[in-house]
Amino acid sequence: MFLQINYRQIIIFGGIQMYKINRRCFIATAMAAMISMIQPVFAQENNKPITLVVPYSAGGTNDNFARLLAEGMSKELNRHIIVENRPGANGIIGASHVARTRPDGTTLLLGGTGPISLNILLRPALTYSFDHFDSVAMLFDGPLTITVPTSLGVDSVDELITYAKKKNQPLLYGTMGPGSVTNLYGLLLGQTFGVPMTAVAYKNNHSALLDLMAGRGDMNYATPIPMIKDSKELKILALTTNKRDPNLPDIPSIAELGYPQLETSYWTGLLAAKGTPKKEIDEIAAAAIKTIKTEAFQRVLTENGQIEKAGGPEILDAQLQNDREHWGKIINENKIVIN
Repeated sequence: MFLQINYRQIIIFGGIQMYKINRRCFIATAMAAMISMIQPVFAQENNKPITLVVPYSAGGTNDNFARLLAEGMSKELNRHIIVENRPGANGIIGASHVARTRPDGTTLLLGGTGPISLNILLRPALTYSFDHFDSVAMLFDGPLTITVPTSLGVDSVDELITYAKKKNQPLLYGTMGPGSVTNLYGLLLGQTFGVPMTAVAYKNNHSALLDLMAGRGDMNYATPIPMIKDSKELKILALTTNKRDPNLPDIPSIAELGYPQLETSYWTGLLAAKGTPKKEIDEIAAAAIKTIKTEAFQRVLTENGQIEKAGGPEILDAQLQNDREHWGKIINENKIVIN
């Protein structure tokens, strides 16, 4: 087939038939052809790879969760999902990057209590706020632990309180830095028990636990539960939950010990830049929830002391509101501000 074109008519020779098309018909035909060419481009745009930003270093627990999540979601969505580590500043670098991205569902944040809620509540000069994000999906959360070295010679929370009140110096507890969940929880616990406490900042939980094993410190709220429960040098006195964990039946919850005000957890979820279309959010949330509920992911959660809490954006919205009330109260009462 070939086209012979002049200004007045177009004659198309195809086989033995010949058609004459006037200028108006030609324009309509050309427009239809252009639209048919553009449609695949739009389809490709809607199928662009998704970048999952992890505000922590590669190789850590959160990074491992992200890669397993990306693998499952990629299969569900039939889209490539790229894990990108943007660590630093207690999650601020990664979170602020996602807050500035185009709200089209192609960039997600593996957010959590620290990078989102605590940073926003503690840092008035922060470049992002709750209003910079849309909730996509709640994934899971986990309790803190009240952990002591076995060398301390205490076997219960009550014994720890007695020990603290007899000691002439404040209890030293490890944290992930000023304004971290562990730092704030130490303030709450000290106020509840009526005992003085001093925070000692560490780069990560592993370093803090190694010091605790060596007797350099009195307690920790560390979260790598498998590492703690298998250690002869450490003892978990309680989990910061409202009931016992079926996987740790011998460890009491803080609520059953009579301290429901000390219940707390740290969550992990997916967020996107504000203004992301609902259709994109719903599709991504469905894929994330389905992935979290797989047997493989459930096994990894259990191994890391995490509890599945998979749900859509409304579940994460409720968690964020709870954070404003729970952590906001502690921050305001202690007049904590980080610049």
